[in-house]
Amino acid sequence: MSNANKLITTAITAILTMGLSAPTLAEHDMAVPDGMEKCYGIAKAGQNDCGTASHRCGGEARSDGEKDAWIFVPSGVCNKIVGGSAKAPSKS
Repeated sequence: MSNANKLITTAITAILTMGLSAPTLAEHDMAVPDGMEKCYGIAKAGQNDCGTASHRCGGEARSDGEKDAWIFVPSGVCNKIVGGSAKAPSKS
């Protein structure tokens, strides 16, 4: 393999690695669609919409009702659901 090919391969590997290990703020700060709200504490295991402090991706909630796992629901509905909260849990 030539030096140019090694350099290109190393650069591509570095870029891919950074993309996989970089903080995924977009997951935690995902834009809320019009007419919807995030509802914490009601997602079934494996059914959350996005990442949390304990995992990075949607669909990774380990148990039902994790307090930091959320799903989108129509606006105004979350606080009507037992265990649901439209506010993120405190980080204490």
